[in-house]
Amino acid sequence: MQLSAESRGGVYLGYNVKIQKVERPTNISFYVNFPAAIAVATDVQKGEQMEWFVEDRNTFVLKRIRNRKSFVNKKKAKTQTSLA
Repeated sequence: MQLSAESRGGVYLGYNVKIQKVERPTNISFYVNFPAAIAVATDVQKGEQMEWFVEDRNTFVLKRIRNRKSFVNKKKAKTQTSLA
């Protein structure tokens, strides 16, 4: 797995993954691997429901259905308070 980083108006971290295609007699399925490092860093829980959005042909967004508090906002608030 190769680490990749890209900036779209912010800082974020990403992983390159390959899409798996499974052809069965009754259907065809495509699978995307969700890297464990990202799951741990974002506190993804087993059985948690997510939803895919297609922004355009090149951008797919995976979103939690139930919002969780962000770790980033807490760190920013603490840093800004200590600087004031």
